[in-house]
Amino acid sequence: MSEFPHHRARKRFGQNFLHDQGIIQRIVRSIYPREGDRLVEIGPGQGAITEFLLDGAGQLDVIELDRDLIPILKLRFGLNPNFRIHEGDALKFDFARLKTDDKPLRLVGNLPYNISTPLIFHLLEYQGLISDMHFMLQKEVVLRLAAQPGENNYGRLGIMAQYFCRVDYLFTVGPGCFNPPPKVDSAIVRLTPHKELPHPCKDVKMLSRVVREAFSMRRKTLRNTLKQLVSSDELEQLSIDPSIRPERVTLEEFVRIADFIHDRNT
Repeated sequence: MSEFPHHRARKRFGQNFLHDQGIIQRIVRSIYPREGDRLVEIGPGQGAITEFLLDGAGQLDVIELDRDLIPILKLRFGLNPNFRIHEGDALKFDFARLKTDDKPLRLVGNLPYNISTPLIFHLLEYQGLISDMHFMLQKEVVLRLAAQPGENNYGRLGIMAQYFCRVDYLFTVGPGCFNPPPKVDSAIVRLTPHKELPHPCKDVKMLSRVVREAFSMRRKTLRNTLKQLVSSDELEQLSIDPSIRPERVTLEEFVRIADFIHDRNT
């Protein structure tokens, strides 16, 4: 790597560059890029896994916000006609413009901790165009994505991700694999959008609102957190106990509540 210009990781972009070759290879094996894949890498950094993605798929779009990294990436990969770089913020990026044929997008990224949750919500809006997503995230975020009812990490992020996707916690990555080392463990997660939603909802915006309100005060009961939207009697009609806390309510039950409010309001 020494022939490429050195770039110091920037705190404001939440940058931690992956350097452990064993972990890099394990991530690439998990993604398993194949010839003809439409791969998109968010935040390639200095290109630690970029070259392996490009070798495997033969075509790669990357989205990078840090202007100082763009020349490094262009120097390394710019002569490859199948490599395209998009300078911009993934939070505002229109992923639909990368879909040029009937092949779904495969997304990959080492996501900065400070934007990972809003970025995942942004990407879920494009789930119909995506076959899978492999992300390196703070371990705590992956635990939240994969959490089941009754677990401490269960909340809005996991429920809405699991509404759209199957979530697989693949493996943990320690701080020593990065430069500079972050203060927390990271983990690799695979999000696979459902071909058919297991619990389709009549109004996803209403579902999102119900879940957000329910978890606005985690320690309170559904009766209290949802009182602006639905009464205790109505919850009982739906066979849902109004005295339980939101972390014990399943995705299917949240959909039932949202559908009830939708039907009552229309």
